[in-house]
Amino acid sequence: MPHRLRAPCARRAFLAQCAAAATLAGVALQPMAHAADAYPSKPVTLVTSFSVGSGPDTVLRLVADRLGKAWGQRVVVENRPGGAGFIAIDSFKRSAPDGYSLLQLDSEQLAALPHLYKSRQYDPDKVFDPVATLFITPFLVSVSAQSPWKSVSDLVAAAKAKPGQVTYGSWGIGSPGHLGGIALENEANVSMQHVPYKEVGQLYAAVSTQEVNWSMATIASSQGPYQAGKLRYIAVAAPKRIPQMPDVPTVAESGGPASLDVNSFVVLLAPKGLPATIRDKINADVAKVVADPEIKKRLDTFAFQTISWSPDEIHRQVAAKSKTYQGLIQKANVTLE
Repeated sequence: MPHRLRAPCARRAFLAQCAAAATLAGVALQPMAHAADAYPSKPVTLVTSFSVGSGPDTVLRLVADRLGKAWGQRVVVENRPGGAGFIAIDSFKRSAPDGYSLLQLDSEQLAALPHLYKSRQYDPDKVFDPVATLFITPFLVSVSAQSPWKSVSDLVAAAKAKPGQVTYGSWGIGSPGHLGGIALENEANVSMQHVPYKEVGQLYAAVSTQEVNWSMATIASSQGPYQAGKLRYIAVAAPKRIPQMPDVPTVAESGGPASLDVNSFVVLLAPKGLPATIRDKINADVAKVVADPEIKKRLDTFAFQTISWSPDEIHRQVAAKSKTYQGLIQKANVTLE
């Protein structure tokens, strides 16, 4: 008889333990659910590595304004340019992973910097969680309006005729303009000289006056000298022509290497450890903003193509670019230590 009584008691004790565990689990999950429902309950800061007035900064401010209205909270943009992006990156590392501080970087600051600054042991995967995408932009090959070159074929021919003497400028070592130039060198099998500038304005002034022979350019960064008739685009480094410049051929159509595809994408990140519920809410809300017809129209002016990648897709795209840039940087023996 005693043995027959123990089994029901043990079963009742076991069921009581399960019920208690389920209650505790429910209590533990409630704060996360409530945090996502309540987010944001205070102002949000968007830190950017780009200077005021730049293309990424302009887009970020448009998005911040729309998010602020949707969330009913102030969304503040804080510019921390300089140091190849490390000024913003290093300061942001101290932020809490709660969604109230987000960081805007481009794909090169995520995929190229680790290979350029190896001694810093910068590993974006260990310090950031991808949150949302803002846009992707193609690059065009630009020359002075006075340049005799009418095509990429002309540019490549000049580089082959004078190895190491044709110059191309960029807005810094490791920038998309620099890495895009290296990619063209590799794929066209030519050798050219890279000339870095501190400011984008200096770069396109130098291209306009033929201080340097050519450079990669976005419509947003080069529209001033282009509209003034000082700059000419001879090709778009993309598989297809872009609607904003329908008469500008692709690199392949312009007699250059068909495989050349130079672009940069801009994303929002959080410190490592952001709760998935908050991450997914921000991702969805940003996607709604950039899909808004008015926002898309404004971004289209600069050939900024809106994209809506999941956090996992952002991670995959960064990894793919990292592999590409690692090969370019190693082959060109570029380092910034």
